[in-house]
Amino acid sequence: MYEKEIAQLQAIIDDSSRIVFFGGAGVSTESGIPDFRSADGIYHQKYKYSPEQVVSHSFFMKYPEAFYDFYKEKMMALDAEPNPAHKKLAELEKSGRLTAVVTQNIDGLHQAAGSRTVYELHGSIHRNYCMECGKFYDAKYVKESDGIPRCECGGIIKPDVVLYEEGLDQTVIQGAVEAIASADTLIIGGTSLVVYPAAGFIDYFHGKHLVVINKSSTGRAVRAELSIAAPIGEIMSRIKVK
Repeated sequence: MYEKEIAQLQAIIDDSSRIVFFGGAGVSTESGIPDFRSADGIYHQKYKYSPEQVVSHSFFMKYPEAFYDFYKEKMMALDAEPNPAHKKLAELEKSGRLTAVVTQNIDGLHQAAGSRTVYELHGSIHRNYCMECGKFYDAKYVKESDGIPRCECGGIIKPDVVLYEEGLDQTVIQGAVEAIASADTLIIGGTSLVVYPAAGFIDYFHGKHLVVINKSSTGRAVRAELSIAAPIGEIMSRIKVK
C-alpha cells in the first residue's frame, strides 16, 4: 500500500539537501499521546471545564490546582517513546539532508529520538520554572508532585509551554521562520494546520518540494506536490536515508 506515493516521496528526499519538517499532534499519536482535535482527542472528551479553558493563562493563574490535575493526567506522557517518524527524521538530520524540525508538540520526543535542531513552537513539558525565583525543574518533579508543584522557595512552578492567551517565543519563531524560508523541501506531517500563528509559518516556504502527510485532510488548501493520507510513522519508516 502507498507504494507509488512512497516512491515519489523517496525521489523528493533524494533530490533535497535542505529539508525542513513541520509537524503537529499526529506525529505523537503513534507514540500513544492523544491529540486535541481528532474525533477521540482531548477536545471531544467531557470535563468540568473545557480543555481550552484549562490550558489558558488566566485559568492557570486563577485555578492552578485544577490546571495541574488536567495537565499531569492528559498532557504529561512521560513514558511515551519516539516512533518511526521521530527516528527517521533524526536519521535524515544526521545524514545532512534535514536542517530542522519545527514542531507544535510539547513532548520532547524529537529530541529523545536524536534530533538536534528542533524549534518547539509551543514549548516543552520538560522545562519548568519557579514563577518566583526562576529555578528549573524537570518534568518528573512536576508529574510526581502532590497538587500544585512548588519550588523550594515556595513559589508555584509553571511549565514552559505556551498556554492560550500567551505569545510564542520570539527567538523560536525567528529560528523556525528562517529554517522554513531557506528550505528546498518542506514536509508537513501530522497536523491539520488550524492552529495559528503556527500554521501561518508555512507561508514562508518558497522552495522546490512541498509534501503533506496527514491522516485527515488539512485545514488549509496547500498546493502540495505530494499529499499522502496515511499515518506518518508508517510512511516515514519506509524511506531509505542515503
